[in-house]
Amino acid sequence: MDGFRIPLGQWAEVAVDWIRDNLSWLLGAVSTAVGWLVGSLADLLLSAPIVVVIVIAALLGWFLRSWKFAIGTAISFAIILGVGQWVTAMQTLALVVIATLIAVVIAVPLGILAARSDRFSAIIKPVLDLMQAMPGFVYLIPAIVFFSIGFVPGLVATVIFALPPGVRLTELGIRSVDSETVEAGHAFGATPGQILRGVQLPLAMPTIMTGVNQVIMLALSMAVIAGIAGAPGLGKEIVQAMSTVNIGTGVEAGLSVVILAIYLDRLTSALGDMKGQKGSILGVIGRRRTAAAAATAAEKRELAPAA
Repeated sequence: MDGFRIPLGQWAEVAVDWIRDNLSWLLGAVSTAVGWLVGSLADLLLSAPIVVVIVIAALLGWFLRSWKFAIGTAISFAIILGVGQWVTAMQTLALVVIATLIAVVIAVPLGILAARSDRFSAIIKPVLDLMQAMPGFVYLIPAIVFFSIGFVPGLVATVIFALPPGVRLTELGIRSVDSETVEAGHAFGATPGQILRGVQLPLAMPTIMTGVNQVIMLALSMAVIAGIAGAPGLGKEIVQAMSTVNIGTGVEAGLSVVILAIYLDRLTSALGDMKGQKGSILGVIGRRRTAAAAATAAEKRELAPAA
């Protein structure tokens, strides 16, 4: 058995070389588009006045969660500014936001297709297992070969690494919708597309948003690893701190990552449970509308006998 060896690594190298040599036009287009998206968002965040960015982030937290979270957001972002990591934090935030958007755009349709087709679900599950179990560093190797160094390889590796939870939880959410509710839609003559948009997606939204939350968390963790590929941001700061054993920079960059993770986690959690966010602006508006509708219905009931 000493001579037994499967040349899997050589096959992978041949495949990567073939893609690089024959699909250079596609890789160039992806690099240009992705680089422009991330670079534009990063430039927007960095060109805007810092106070404006902090206020918008706080207001968004109040709009979706509570005024307490808004105050915590303002203080946390002020800490990022105070430790000198504002620029790198905004670069990481831009990378995570774009990577999450791309991953969700890919994951949700795949999850819907997997929920509708048992055969497709059986095919894609081993692929998702492989993507999720593969160490994140491995994705950087072909990404660097295809796209050199910078934002693009980091983002591509981040999308691949963060994609599986979005697909799995989208499929789970749609499959968990009560079959009797779906059958009632069919009984009223609704088309499959109408049932998907009007019944399945709304009822599965909490589970789908949990998947989006997981995508964001994995994207943020991978964005730090992407610093090895030269992607600007907090990941690069942490890599440099490790190489120079700079404890101070490592702690400051790591704390900034934690702040961004908590902020994004709480926002997406609120989106998945809007009814539970009683302190949010949306929650207040919703309660007022419900109260107004109830008052209107009561007035109609009172006027009905007189009529």
